[in-house]
Amino acid sequence: MSKLEQVLILEPSTELRFKGPFTEIVVSDLKLTNPSQQKVCFKVKTTAPKRYCVRPNSGIIDPGASVTVAVMLQPFVFDPNEKNKHKFMVQTMFAPPGTIESPDALWKEATPETLMDSKLKCFFDMPAEVQQDDEVRLRKMAVNETTVSSIQASHFSDSETVVSHPIPPMIYLVVVFILGFIIGKFIL
Repeated sequence: MSKLEQVLILEPSTELRFKGPFTEIVVSDLKLTNPSQQKVCFKVKTTAPKRYCVRPNSGIIDPGASVTVAVMLQPFVFDPNEKNKHKFMVQTMFAPPGTIESPDALWKEATPETLMDSKLKCFFDMPAEVQQDDEVRLRKMAVNETTVSSIQASHFSDSETVVSHPIPPMIYLVVVFILGFIIGKFIL
């Protein structure tokens, strides 16, 4: 038996766009419309569940009704070179007639032949001015690192080897605490 075609109308139908900057939660709305004469159960799934919050992530849509699903992208550091492969799937099935006591049980009992689905890709749009600011910031960081490296290299001859062992801040705190304790003992 062939797979059923998606009964719901999705707006947007193939992709979710998120507009940066991504320093705060960014919301993209997904409208689900039921044009049929039957109730339809829906469930929204993602390949990156830790990155998104979806409300509502499941439910039942009456005939002729619509539901707007808020897809909330959690804050993160945007890297324009990183390829985004996040996807969403809207899975649906016709609800049985009558009152539905447990929607979770419906999904567990559903057979593959009764399920319909639509897939959406995610795209991150960074405004040009923010992207330029980020590029300037990244360039400044690269210049600073290069300058520090060249200054360090100019202070040593070719025969010397530079070994850098940064001391973790926690060690400084421990040393200060111990010195304070010792000095406090002598004063009292």
